[in-house]
Amino acid sequence: MVRKIAFTVVAAALMVVAAVTFARTARIEGAEVTRLEIGAEAPEFKLFGVDLRYHSLSMYDDKELVVVGFHCNHCPISRMNRQAWVELANTYHDKGVQVLAINPNPADKVRADGFMQMIEVAEQNNYPFPYLYDETQTVAAAYGARRTDDVFILGPADDHGTRRVKYIGPLNNHDAPPHYVADALDTLLAGEQIETPEVAEFGCTIKYRTEQERQARGVQLN
Repeated sequence: MVRKIAFTVVAAALMVVAAVTFARTARIEGAEVTRLEIGAEAPEFKLFGVDLRYHSLSMYDDKELVVVGFHCNHCPISRMNRQAWVELANTYHDKGVQVLAINPNPADKVRADGFMQMIEVAEQNNYPFPYLYDETQTVAAAYGARRTDDVFILGPADDHGTRRVKYIGPLNNHDAPPHYVADALDTLLAGEQIETPEVAEFGCTIKYRTEQERQARGVQLN
């Protein structure tokens, strides 16, 4: 009971912060990022996963929808969502939906989010989806991801392999309606338009490196 009350207080505080940072462009930790708009073209990427393979968005052109979630090991929201991610991937796999989870926190910023720890988390929780490492944070910045777990639902690929953003927001409402991503997927799979395609995010801020830290590594986000 105490744990439930504590989480409610934390979640409420995070939602207040999210409301303040809902502007399209915001400074998140050490970087200023611009969140994609609904209908925007989804940036391509190629990232290394815990299965020791590279995964790109174009690898899944045969999928009806792609769910790109920015997820990590250490954040309490991400940890609470682990089983929800597994259930989402298993529920919608046979409906033509591919789930891709991307960790945007490099180990030099958060040791617990390192690649070896990602492997452990994926194995312990039987992740049935690719868990990818965005060590440079360029993919997170391209999407304008701010928090874990920010989610972007991408629509069907066109003849050129381009996908458009259909939903941006949190994974879920913690077992209470609305079930954001699941509801959005059901709506899209039914051929309908999402009534509220963009929802204020909540969760832990992505630990973007500062400009000085990026320069030291020869990384540019734009």
